[in-house]
Amino acid sequence: MWTWIDKTINEFRSCFSRRATFCCFALVLIGLMVRNDHLGISSIVRELSLTANNYESLNHFFRSTAWFIGDFRDIWLKIVKINPFLIKEDGRYILIGDGVQASKEGRKMPGVKKLHQQSDNSSKGEYIHGHLYGGLGILMGNAEKIYSVLLSARLHDGIAAIMKWTEWTGEEYNNEDSHVVKMIHDAGRAIKTFGDSLLLLDRLFLTRPMLMALVEYPGLSVVTKAKSNATAYFYPGKYKGIGARAKKGAEVKVASFFTTHAPFFSSATMNLYGKDETVKYFCIDLLWGKKLYQPLRFVLTVMDGEQSILVSTDLTLAPKQIIRLYCRRFKIECSFRELKQVVAGFSYHFWSKAMSKLQKFKSNKVNEANLEKITDPHERELIVSTVKAIEGYVQISTIALGMLQMISLHFGNEINNSGKRYLRTVSNTIPSERTVADFLRTSIYMLFRFFPDLVITSIIKERQLTPNEPDSEEAA
Repeated sequence: MWTWIDKTINEFRSCFSRRATFCCFALVLIGLMVRNDHLGISSIVRELSLTANNYESLNHFFRSTAWFIGDFRDIWLKIVKINPFLIKEDGRYILIGDGVQASKEGRKMPGVKKLHQQSDNSSKGEYIHGHLYGGLGILMGNAEKIYSVLLSARLHDGIAAIMKWTEWTGEEYNNEDSHVVKMIHDAGRAIKTFGDSLLLLDRLFLTRPMLMALVEYPGLSVVTKAKSNATAYFYPGKYKGIGARAKKGAEVKVASFFTTHAPFFSSATMNLYGKDETVKYFCIDLLWGKKLYQPLRFVLTVMDGEQSILVSTDLTLAPKQIIRLYCRRFKIECSFRELKQVVAGFSYHFWSKAMSKLQKFKSNKVNEANLEKITDPHERELIVSTVKAIEGYVQISTIALGMLQMISLHFGNEINNSGKRYLRTVSNTIPSERTVADFLRTSIYMLFRFFPDLVITSIIKERQLTPNEPDSEEAA
């Protein structure tokens, strides 16, 4: 297991020209996987028994110009691609995209905006201040357990004005694009590594700009959900040779088919959400989008009395495939939960004195206007480095979570048979991310005792306190 971890971390060596920077990256990545608390960089220093001066080194690492976040993503995609547990549908990989909000109260933290909270949880406020991320995952697993391994999590809002100051991101899309369009471009970047793929999205993503952006990526198809009031058009009738050819036929409310075509619904028993469900469905191809008239496959479903309208841009997918694929979309919500609770990927506190103070009772446009008033090049550089630190921390956190998920699939039996962690009820033979993290935390001593020749062993040991060497702060 530790040999696999060492090999995986060393794949990122090419992202750094200097060994010192790579060592900081390795310490952060391992620390995020094994730390017992979520109190920032201090928890990494504490968990790995590092000397106190490593705190400043790790803190500086996130703002360093010695690495580029795009290199992290590219290497991570290549590591994930060679994993034998990737799931395919008709020879295509299954990507999942969704947005996630991270609540942040920092008034000098770049990218913080007033966001509408769409959760049905009554304990959450309707509006929050925080960061909006676009998360992209890929399905991986076996018959026992399926994960959505996160490939990236990027800031999709709040930094458009900042990104006008610099070209450090080197990204392929315009930061003025909407959250929906950026998600398509993120998936488009992924298929350059994986090849033809299916992208599963929530119902809020079915928009005209999304379909227009999708044209740039012929190897990418989308399965999503339409709103209950969606309007579509029948295909135009046969051309009569008079006037311009019609681009569309009659307009129709898609939900009306639940009533008008109820006798034509088919019934099937499918394994959805881990149990057998009886689903009634009706499939029809229609044109959608005003002045766009994109052919889409609509699948109307009724399950447990609840009606849904699923949509696919690929007209070759069978209705049962579309239903089964969309039900897999919730896996990315599970990954977001583990990213928050196990790895604490959103527990960063990066801020800059150069930022104009966030006015919480003003609109987002007012705060953006205040940000644009910053003209000093040095202050702009400080703010950009803070954005880089935020995105870098979250990207490394997604890699740490993905490694925990891969370890559970590759070495599940070894972890379950170790007896390191008592579980009153074992619900699955594949351990969870939290179980893997606890196992690594309690068995890291094996790394130093039985694997002294590994690269990560030497990196950690050369920065640890020796038995006869006092901490630098204590000596002072």
